[in-house]
Amino acid sequence: MSSPITAQMVSDLRAKTGAGLLECKKALTEANGNVEEAVTILRKKLGSKLDKLSSRATKEGVIESYIHVGGKVGVLIEVNCETDFVARNDGFRVFVKDLCLQIAAASPLYVSREEVPEAELAKEREIAMAQVAGKPPAAVQKIVEGKLDKHYSTVCLLDQPFVKLPEKTVKDLLSDQIAKIGENIQVRRFVRYQLGS
Repeated sequence: MSSPITAQMVSDLRAKTGAGLLECKKALTEANGNVEEAVTILRKKLGSKLDKLSSRATKEGVIESYIHVGGKVGVLIEVNCETDFVARNDGFRVFVKDLCLQIAAASPLYVSREEVPEAELAKEREIAMAQVAGKPPAAVQKIVEGKLDKHYSTVCLLDQPFVKLPEKTVKDLLSDQIAKIGENIQVRRFVRYQLGS
């Protein structure tokens, strides 16, 4: 027997996932009122929605700045979205501010893995191979890939653990924001300035 779906349950699920009211109600109905199962259902459905959204053009957005207390670190970032309505949205602006804080705190060099120069990756692979010399060949490849992933999480903004919520990456945060707002969002570029460097 399923439990009755209340408006509060739908509202709570919507706040948790950022999905629309109707999507939340359908997921709760499909899950027979089980909230955890409804979250899983929505994540599966929103995953395909995110794929569709990621192909849409982002011609609006904001350029945000952040100067850290003491004036020794500053960040400029451009984050794009599809409409000026979203660009003026308070939730979107808070997200962009959080990205500025992330960049100030974690010092990434690139937005994503695709921007990392091949020469830098080759150098990291070479260092990793030297560190695992003598290990079985099957293990070497996995260890090298693990070290490359660690390098990505250091130098790529989207791969870094989010400073305010370390169990999520910045990419997870971006996906959550896309699902909540319902528009494609892209971190286009950023610059981090540090006094004396």
